[in-house]
Amino acid sequence: MDVYFLSGFTMYRGITGLSNTCLERAKRLKACVGGFLQRQDLSSLCRYRKPRLTLEECVMWKVSFEKLLSSKHGLYAFRSFLVSEFSEENIAFYLACEDFKNTKSAAKMPSKAKRIYEEFIGSEAPREVNIDYETRDITQDNLKSPTASCFDMAQYRIYILMEKDCYPRFLRSATYRNLVNQLKVKSAKEKTKKAIAIRPTHEEEEPK
Repeated sequence: MDVYFLSGFTMYRGITGLSNTCLERAKRLKACVGGFLQRQDLSSLCRYRKPRLTLEECVMWKVSFEKLLSSKHGLYAFRSFLVSEFSEENIAFYLACEDFKNTKSAAKMPSKAKRIYEEFIGSEAPREVNIDYETRDITQDNLKSPTASCFDMAQYRIYILMEKDCYPRFLRSATYRNLVNQLKVKSAKEKTKKAIAIRPTHEEEEPK
């Protein structure tokens, strides 16, 4: 099993051969770095990114995985969650496939398809995704004459994997719960400010 940093660079390869002490240190490092990345990335959703995330939009992510991915903020939050778990290769592959399907130049397709395959699917792929051998073989065969749909089967497999596994874990995570709670507090404060702003002054109040 490999342990990956942000962009899929290998921290340890052949980790089963390491001592228990090294394994424990790797696990602690993964947990610490992952938690730090979550806090740093998701805090910007409420503070810096524009338009800012609203409570209503955040709650809508629970409706379906499609709703989550169709939201710019939702995609950002979900990807940050996967980065913190060191499993970001799934959403990275999915987005790479989406970008590939929008390739306008047919002449660029072979080179782009090769890069995607080598990064995510090939036997030595640094960010290898979890797909079955049949899908891998079909995708490899599609690369002989690449079209916009040559990664469709592999992309669908990863979409289902994320929908059935990663998405429910994201909704159950402290990451999502904390984000919702943060937005609830923010929404309550904004409502209080508005109520104070429209409250009549003593001079404007009618005498009792």
